[in-house]
Amino acid sequence: MLIHCSKKLLDELKIKPDPELAEEPLFSWSAHVLTIQRKKMVVAVNNLNRYAVILYGLKAKDFKRLGELIKDGLREIWLAEGIKEDVIERYLSAAGEVNFTKSKDRSSVSRLNRACDFVYFLEEYIDPTTLINTELSLKVSRDLVGAGKNKYIYPYREMFKELENLTDGRIFGTEAVQLKISLKLDDHPCWRRVIVPLNNTFEELHGVIKHSFGWGYQHLHSFYLYNPKTKKKLSPNHPAYHEAGYEPILNIVGSPEALLVPVDMERRLEHHVKLSEYIPGVTHLKYVYDFGDNWEHYIEVEKAIRDYDTYHPVCLEGEGDTPPEDVGGRPGYSEYLKVINDPGHPEHREISRWAQMQGRRKFDIEMVNRLLK
Repeated sequence: MLIHCSKKLLDELKIKPDPELAEEPLFSWSAHVLTIQRKKMVVAVNNLNRYAVILYGLKAKDFKRLGELIKDGLREIWLAEGIKEDVIERYLSAAGEVNFTKSKDRSSVSRLNRACDFVYFLEEYIDPTTLINTELSLKVSRDLVGAGKNKYIYPYREMFKELENLTDGRIFGTEAVQLKISLKLDDHPCWRRVIVPLNNTFEELHGVIKHSFGWGYQHLHSFYLYNPKTKKKLSPNHPAYHEAGYEPILNIVGSPEALLVPVDMERRLEHHVKLSEYIPGVTHLKYVYDFGDNWEHYIEVEKAIRDYDTYHPVCLEGEGDTPPEDVGGRPGYSEYLKVINDPGHPEHREISRWAQMQGRRKFDIEMVNRLLK
């Protein structure tokens, strides 16, 4: 593995760069050192596809074993992607020992600089408690980047293709769960059945629900996890089945603003909380979108999947359309339906135009799965 270092990183390493060595692009990386929040960070991007490995909080002793740390980081990040261990080890074995040399060329430096700029934009995702910043690395690798005239790529997708070519086989194998997510509406069934990898965070589960139901990003949201041991004996068709007898044990919120809403239980921010920390042990959850309209979604863990062979969530089926944003919750939606389903209503045209402006669309499973991918 060849690491092309910026002058600043070479100075930090206190080494003379190796002479120009023969390289294979897939095993060649460019790296730079930054100082963010008074701590040192190394950003390394693959020269072939711009996949990122980010280390944070490095001290002098860490720079002495930087090559080992970059390999460890790649291993941990790829495990978080759901890539099989034997695939990871095959890449690392083929990459060989780490050698450090000087920056490759202007194009590589420019690409590395873009990744560093994106890190500053995603500063809220820096995890100061761990050297290998997995979540931040995943975010940077999902940045749409230019790759020539009128051509754009996603680094993570390009890296996956290269690993498939390297191993000539299936590269993913991770645990997942099948969830049924039901939006609580009055006499209007609206639900989605999805598969979500357990290495996803609750922030990513929020994205799954957003895309599956067609919600926007303009409102606060929150998850509630319930203790299944307190469940009363009720039929699943009972109107209080989802809530009666459950004891809420944890509130996971999407932003610090959501913490301003008081609740009497433990709370966590969703950015770094993986589903695997609680699921499938916890089988019943509630997701609330828009604290004003209070759209409640009940999430049931239907089954665990041991060997899920893709890296992204999938929507299997669903029923019903989502209400427009800011319609006024369930009571407002009932009034909306009366107007929208009556062409003769004096407000029909105005409300129809308003709904269109809100971006309301019919449930389209093909579109949902394109978004989830």
